[in-house]
Amino acid sequence: MESLLHHYGNPLAGQSGSTGMRAMIGRDEELRTLRGALADAAAGRGGALLVHGTPGVGKSALLRTVGAEAAGSGFRVLSASGVESELWLPFAALQLLLQPAADGIDKLPAPHRLALSGALSATEAEPHIFQVGMAVLELLADAAVRQPLLLLVDDLQWIDSSSRDVLRFVARRTRDLPILLIVASRVHYPEANSLSAHPDLHLEPLGRTAAAALLDAGAPGLSAPVRALVLERAAGNPLALVELPKAVKGMPTEPDDLPLPQRLEEAFAARTDSASRECRTFLLALAAEPNAPLNRLLEVSSRLSGSTASVDTLQEAVDAGLVALIGRTLEFRHPLMRSAIYTRATVTDRLATHRALAAVMDDMPERQLIHLAASTLGPDEELAARLERFADAAQARGKLVAAVPALRRAADLVHDAHRRTGILIRAVELASEINDRIHTQMLLDRADMRELGPLERARLMVVSDKAAFDAGEPHRRIREMVTTAAGAFDAGGADIAENLLWRAAARCFFQDGDAQVRAGTAAELARCDPDPDDPHALTVRAYTEPYRHGADVLARLDDLEPDSQDGRILHFLGSGAMVLGDTTRAVRYLSLAAAAWRSQGRLGLLARSLAGSWPRVYLGQLDRAREESGEGLALAEETGEWIVWLGVKATGGLVAALRGETEAAARTIGELRAHALFPGMPFATVMAQQVDGLLALFDGRTTEAYDLLARAFDPADPHFHSVSRWLLAPDLADAAVAAGTVPQARELLAELPELARRLPSEMMVVAHAYTDAVLAPDDTAEERYAAALAALPAGWGLSRARLHLHHGRWLRRQRRNVDARNPLRTARDEFDQVGAQPWAEMAREQLRAAGESSRRRHANTAEQLSAQEMQIAVLASQGLSNREIGRRLFISHRTVGAHLYRIYPRLGITSRGKLAGVLAALQPAGAGGNGRLPL
Repeated sequence: MESLLHHYGNPLAGQSGSTGMRAMIGRDEELRTLRGALADAAAGRGGALLVHGTPGVGKSALLRTVGAEAAGSGFRVLSASGVESELWLPFAALQLLLQPAADGIDKLPAPHRLALSGALSATEAEPHIFQVGMAVLELLADAAVRQPLLLLVDDLQWIDSSSRDVLRFVARRTRDLPILLIVASRVHYPEANSLSAHPDLHLEPLGRTAAAALLDAGAPGLSAPVRALVLERAAGNPLALVELPKAVKGMPTEPDDLPLPQRLEEAFAARTDSASRECRTFLLALAAEPNAPLNRLLEVSSRLSGSTASVDTLQEAVDAGLVALIGRTLEFRHPLMRSAIYTRATVTDRLATHRALAAVMDDMPERQLIHLAASTLGPDEELAARLERFADAAQARGKLVAAVPALRRAADLVHDAHRRTGILIRAVELASEINDRIHTQMLLDRADMRELGPLERARLMVVSDKAAFDAGEPHRRIREMVTTAAGAFDAGGADIAENLLWRAAARCFFQDGDAQVRAGTAAELARCDPDPDDPHALTVRAYTEPYRHGADVLARLDDLEPDSQDGRILHFLGSGAMVLGDTTRAVRYLSLAAAAWRSQGRLGLLARSLAGSWPRVYLGQLDRAREESGEGLALAEETGEWIVWLGVKATGGLVAALRGETEAAARTIGELRAHALFPGMPFATVMAQQVDGLLALFDGRTTEAYDLLARAFDPADPHFHSVSRWLLAPDLADAAVAAGTVPQARELLAELPELARRLPSEMMVVAHAYTDAVLAPDDTAEERYAAALAALPAGWGLSRARLHLHHGRWLRRQRRNVDARNPLRTARDEFDQVGAQPWAEMAREQLRAAGESSRRRHANTAEQLSAQEMQIAVLASQGLSNREIGRRLFISHRTVGAHLYRIYPRLGITSRGKLAGVLAALQPAGAGGNGRLPL
């Protein structure tokens, strides 16, 4: 029977390499999926898989079975399980998981070695989570060179958030490594626990045939009525099919309303009824602190039972069939067994057990405090104060993961409602800082809004805005934020008021606030009377009233010399310049901000600064925009920066359209439009409409193209944005000429000259100059083309090429074919240089029509590289080592090596020493338009 009973148990059990275990009943399809993932990992194509399902459905058994098979086929298996009591302890699960591979830590490069040592130390300051993630990734990648790795993590729902974040980081980066990560969870949190790579695997209850086979194999002597009753009560749950027959005498014959997990817990707990008091107290102590040393648990049992607990006590627990000795560690055979023993104990016994555990852990202050907190009911001001002091110390060391639950428990123990709310707000802020959205929302729900003063209300609003962006009723939300910021400022909270005003101002751009809320936000900033050159103030003014303050903001930006290492200030200035359409400055500042965040491992902030890929498009830097938007998209998904995701997703679609990748562009915009936040975000809807309009125009559907683009200029249309629409003005003009709707286009653009005068940014200068020339009547067109080409900013080579294309077309219409060839030739070469294939083909067609043959451009091999491959090739050509490239891009150095191995033959070379030459040869002379600067 034991060979069948791996439908329950810990995944650590049975991983000695034995392959004699019989297959699990009814799990053929799931095992086929997992074996396929193992085969891929063994071949160097790693991945990650989340197994989820109800308690007892077979998750642990599945992990154990796969672990045994993997060990028998040459994998090294590392395992860990989540424990509720360790949710307080940063990296507790990670430490358990990496213990067998810890000897590799000293061999890591210094930055990774220090990060990982700091994370696993109880005293050192905690490094940033992604620095730890990189260190773990490199540790595992190096270990996997010798032997493929299988990482098994059970009970993910009880894994501390630091370990969980590191696992998610690693899971996204195993594709080119012989590493497979499989985790199991009772619950499925798509955002928090999704591990990408493979689809999630949901375990359903067994079908009736498989359920009957398992029951008959494990309990063949049941009478027909009892067999039928067990099958009915078990409802296909494998653990129930194994355990309920053991408790069949106590089962009711009439239907009852008990949930299946509770029935199982009662069946498990009933096994302890005949056990000695020493054994029962020992099992309860083990349930409360599963990772405590056995001698401590025996000491607790002795204290509680009043008699000496010994090794005989351990044997009795094993004989009860609830625990197993794995090496020197005693473990419950299934997580439900642990929860059954704990929940069935009386409240008095549970509190006494936690007090006893605290008493024997005076040399382990963190664990001692956990048990002191668990041993207390009702208000306890002294313990609450101690928990707050613990949180202070943890925060000072950067261990915010430990501070959050301590504050949460402290809030439970104070009597004063106002103080409780203050503690909860602090916990909320720290949970938000570590990007723990689940606990942030739970803590937000507990805060008593009636107890909030103006400062607390503002702090809570900042956190709630970060935790879950609510796109509904934008104008009401912006007004609330401004009012709350005013209250905080009047109460002496200038910093929190500044933060809230910036968030309100950002909404004015992203959600295109109306004139009233924009003016109200700007007026509150003026009331705060900030330094007019302060980057925060400049950004708020740019976001809120660009046509009123834009000229002044641009002038002040000219005089600023920000610190090139200050990512926060650089991002403020870059984003402010971006929304004004000052693209050259936006790219410069956001590139510097991205470099600062990259060096610090701040991936969420890096994703935000990679939004600078958008203005790169208009500077003709399509390759760099493709690389940065692709990286930004992956990081935004990983860090939950969904507004950033919308922007870089749209940028990726725009780049694909301009490169002639029609299917990719259409697919990308379809995915963008399907996002829940999309309808309430005009900054993204206008970008999506631009791509749809360009795709129609490139496909020759000129009337449709004009109609699509014209909608972006209609204030009543959901694709309208009061500022960003001007980036579409050249596209609208192109479509109008092609569709014969020039008068209508002129009407839509009637306010452009005045607005360009008030906001003289590059975007507005180009929109005005370009449309003035392209839509000009024939009698003034020649001079207007000349004026427009002279007016264009220096870096806008793509718009210059488009003007040359239109000028050549106009000259052809005037039957001046010879004159048309020069501007058309110039346009073709510029389009080829930046990779804008649809326009390059248009220029070739016009040249042929003007009587000049034009060789067809052949795609160079570099264009076959993915965005990340191009990043790696460029960095390698600049002399960076694989480890240096890995640190820049947050991937393993071995993944870098795998990419280069594939890149070389595609570029026709055999070594990195030839990369610089081949990449330079693929770029025409003077091709600075792609902004190829060091990443």
